[in-house]
Amino acid sequence: MRAPFFVLEHHRAMTALAIGLALATSFSLYSLMNRRQLLTAAALAPLAAAPLVPAPVLAEDPPELNAEQVLELVRRSYALQNHRMNGQLRDDDTGKVEPLELTLTGKVMRFRFKNPPPEIVHLDLTTAPATLWQVKAGGSSPVPLANAAEPVRGMDFNYEDLSLRFTYWKNVKMMDSTARLTAARVKCWLIRVTAPDQKGPYYTVDLWVEKESGGVAKMEAYDTRSKMVKRFQVTKVQKVDGATVLKEMRIESFNPGDGAPKGRTYLTLDKPEKQ
Repeated sequence: MRAPFFVLEHHRAMTALAIGLALATSFSLYSLMNRRQLLTAAALAPLAAAPLVPAPVLAEDPPELNAEQVLELVRRSYALQNHRMNGQLRDDDTGKVEPLELTLTGKVMRFRFKNPPPEIVHLDLTTAPATLWQVKAGGSSPVPLANAAEPVRGMDFNYEDLSLRFTYWKNVKMMDSTARLTAARVKCWLIRVTAPDQKGPYYTVDLWVEKESGGVAKMEAYDTRSKMVKRFQVTKVQKVDGATVLKEMRIESFNPGDGAPKGRTYLTLDKPEKQ
């Protein structure tokens, strides 16, 4: 089986975190549903509001998806998981390491950061858009949109990346239904989502969604002036029970003024453990 990865980036993977890391999360990191199940679910999603209408029988090869269906595929890849992974965030400039535990249970994605001060961030996927909660000493509270651009644990990774909010933006456009990614020329859909307002750190986000796995292989985020400010890309993958899952993802931030790199963070994950 193939496994989609989140916002989510390499020529053989992704689910975010999410992009995610999906960490997106985001950007989810992988799914144990196979490609046909995911593509079928995405194609039939618009029929969910009319359960009495018989579902059509799909051909052996699922039909080509439109932009909205591809985005639905990305959202589903985050929600259908039940695993735990240990890993770390590493700042490429300073060498700072932030150990973390990522738990995917039902429709909740939970990040536990182990260094003091202790912090837990969990993403509730039962709401639309998903709700990001921050748990610290004294209680928990939703992360306000005003804090979306704040870095997580001082890394090139912010709460917008963890929230997967951009996967719920309604303005989605197919940029290239026959896109190719990397030297391996992996077949992808390239879709662009545009924010409904200018309140967050990103205004448009481009997602390369791998056709074979149904996961996001790369993400680029732009500001209101169409200047790139963030890029996620899967750099290493690993095989687990025949599925391709994330091992390493590179997260880069850029100065929108001149395009110069501002920082680089690597997310690495151990093999997942079934819960």
